[in-house]
Amino acid sequence: MEKLLSGKKLTPRWYERFPRGVPLGIFGLTMAVTMLSVFAIENAEYRRQTAQTAQTAQAVASGLERRSNANAAYLRSSAALFATQQMVEAPLFRTFIRQLHLDGRYVGSDGIGWAMKVYRDDIPTVEAIMRDGGNPGFAVRPTPEPERPFVVPVMFLEPDTPRNRRAIGFDMFSEGVRRTAMKAAERTGQPTASGHVVLQQEGRPDGLPGFLVYMPVYTLQEDGPRKLRGFVYSPFNAQRFLESSIDVNHLDGAGVRLYDEDAGGLVVLASVAPAEVSGRVIRRPIDISGHRFMLEIEAPATAMLSVMSVMTLLFGLLVATLLLVLARLLTQQAVEDRIALAWFEQQSSIRNSLTRELNHRVKNTLANVLSIISLTRRRATSLPEFADSLEGRIRALSATHDLLTQSDWGTTPIELVIRAELAPYAGDTQRHVEMGGPEVELAPNDALSLGLAIHELATNAAKYGALSVEKGRVSVRWELAGEGQARIEWVERGGPPIDQETKRKRGFGTELIEKIVAHELRSPVDLRFETEGVRCKLLVPVRRKSDFAIRQGRA
Repeated sequence: MEKLLSGKKLTPRWYERFPRGVPLGIFGLTMAVTMLSVFAIENAEYRRQTAQTAQTAQAVASGLERRSNANAAYLRSSAALFATQQMVEAPLFRTFIRQLHLDGRYVGSDGIGWAMKVYRDDIPTVEAIMRDGGNPGFAVRPTPEPERPFVVPVMFLEPDTPRNRRAIGFDMFSEGVRRTAMKAAERTGQPTASGHVVLQQEGRPDGLPGFLVYMPVYTLQEDGPRKLRGFVYSPFNAQRFLESSIDVNHLDGAGVRLYDEDAGGLVVLASVAPAEVSGRVIRRPIDISGHRFMLEIEAPATAMLSVMSVMTLLFGLLVATLLLVLARLLTQQAVEDRIALAWFEQQSSIRNSLTRELNHRVKNTLANVLSIISLTRRRATSLPEFADSLEGRIRALSATHDLLTQSDWGTTPIELVIRAELAPYAGDTQRHVEMGGPEVELAPNDALSLGLAIHELATNAAKYGALSVEKGRVSVRWELAGEGQARIEWVERGGPPIDQETKRKRGFGTELIEKIVAHELRSPVDLRFETEGVRCKLLVPVRRKSDFAIRQGRA
């Protein structure tokens, strides 16, 4: 495992560097593909609707042209018959129209009429004939202008209805649009439609627009030019003409508008409103009896998105969300695995370091024990004295070891070390121990050495010094003494006075403090046996927490 970890490079992979960006990127890419699919579907749907609208336009245009062609055929046959007659009278006209078997439908028009060319001088005679022939109110209107040599009034119009009677007697040559169409029909000899006009049948000038189709009738002559006798014509109400030419049920909601295209632009003649306004239109020019009209088809309004697009969008959103969650889980797992590998590598390094450190601590501790045993043996006068002294010092080391074990062999506060060593004496109500100072951390070796020194001082005070009498006082104070050091001062007061003999006599504890402890702390120990009591000053190295970062990382 250690070899695997040591050979494993923990450099984050590209997808681990962006644990949130990668899932969002996958989500965005999936949604982009989805939107592209939706766009393709909508584009195909738009083309389908455009083709359908074009097909509808073709069908409507064909229907209008069929109606106009059928009417033109009736007008041609009527003109051919009337050209053979000397006079077009009412019985002949009505009989012929009825024989066409139109059954009142008149292919979308208001009927078929006869408008005769009447010279100005013959107007009174024609009016009298018409009145005698069963139309007592007949009169040519409007009164022709003096410079006009002839008029073309409406003589007959079938079917004979109150609506059509409004047109009888109207001089169609008096109005410019009708006059232009009649001149074009006379020139071409073919059925010719006029531009938009308001038919006389409407009875008011602001009525619905319409148009007329004229077919000229000539007098048959063997020699010489043809002579115009009049016009067979059909008036069309544009709205009725449009509605009769199409099947509204087959429009599927589409709208239809019929325009007259003239020099002034497009003028609406008739319309079938769409179910809903869509704004998408197709225009198609159509020719009705030689006149150009414009047909406009408006596609029916549809939903913003088709059903297929909505389903694709929802499915793409679902897939994108699932991929987002899956990618997020995978990238998060990869990050967690990398963190775990880094943690395992760190733990392996910590374990190796702690093993080396423990070996070093054990060697130092055993060296201290051997030194203590050697010095205790030389100073002891009996086996029990040797055993008691050795046991106490080993217990001092053990107490400090317990503190180091609790701190995981990290830094240990000075206060805890001193309290652990003075615990047997501070708990006695007849003995007084005072201690205090700032929070200062010690390294493990320095804590062991300090604990051993405090143990020796406390043992000496309990046997011979301030802690051996009720009035004795022991004060332990510590403070920071410059960069990286702490000064600890042990002061005894109130104990038995120290004589000169005692000062000269240096026991094992004194040697232990001045030699072993001073050596381990790398600073001299100031130990004085004053008359008032023992005074000892120690300088202890202070370790910063960063010096033990390996243990902090392990924690």
